[in-house]
Amino acid sequence: RRRRARAAMASVYEKTFTLKDEDHTMGNTIRYMLNKNPQVSLAGYSVPHPMETSVNVRVQTTGEVTATSAMRDALLDIISVCDHVHDTFGDAVDEFKAKNPTGMDTGKGKK
Repeated sequence: RRRRARAAMASVYEKTFTLKDEDHTMGNTIRYMLNKNPQVSLAGYSVPHPMETSVNVRVQTTGEVTATSAMRDALLDIISVCDHVHDTFGDAVDEFKAKNPTGMDTGKGKK
């Protein structure tokens, strides 16, 4: 009985998530965010086959949080980073347009 209970408990802290229609870009990003979490003891990803568009992300935690919770936190962190990059880039474009009302000279068409 104890062995079965421990196996069930361990599975809460160890999981493999399969992300459909994703590749190394998302897999590596999630792995990076998971590894930044001190409550995650192991995080890695693999692509089962180059012709498949799926990624397997393996998460093991220290037991303080569940693997699902760690994954959710990593995904929310990624959303926050993307929002920050989007806002910062938008502000930079607006600032550039304010300083350069005639637009950006790309140098194309000049001889």
